[in-house]
Amino acid sequence: MEFNRESALALLHQHVKNEKMIFHCLASEAVMRGLARKLGRDEEKWGLAGLLHDLDVEITNADAAIHGTQTEVLLKDYPVNEDILDAIRMHNEYSSGKERNTEFQYALAAGETITGLIFATTYVYPDKKLASVKPKSVVKRMKEKMFAASVKRENILECEKIGIPIDEFAALAIESMMPVAADLGL
Repeated sequence: MEFNRESALALLHQHVKNEKMIFHCLASEAVMRGLARKLGRDEEKWGLAGLLHDLDVEITNADAAIHGTQTEVLLKDYPVNEDILDAIRMHNEYSSGKERNTEFQYALAAGETITGLIFATTYVYPDKKLASVKPKSVVKRMKEKMFAASVKRENILECEKIGIPIDEFAALAIESMMPVAADLGL
């Protein structure tokens, strides 16, 4: 049995009902694919990690102590690459009890987190359209601690651990999300 995007998307819709979480996962997939292209990595693999990273969010009620650990249980009957499972486990260091230490782990943590900041930035624009958002606005919002306060800036800054400066990362993330903006409600 092949495990591909179609299978992953069906599983996502089976386990995640909140539309905004679905949008977040689709945005994370897009950013991860953009990162994979930039870094010369496997776009399908990185995209699947982005798409599935929050598969257990509703089952765990987003409890940081266990979020990420149940995704592996949900995927046990599917031929999912171990690197994908590892990156998903490690996107929430708190539940894993370990620190991220691979390019894939850093990319997923930074990539999925910046989507929250981009969504929040988009929502403050009068037209609420991603096309209106500039990378410098996202970087500026990074410095505003009260803006999208739940977004962990330290996770976003892990982009630098994979050799991508924050301004370039913000541009890459926005550019990667643009083709799916309509699917994201943006």
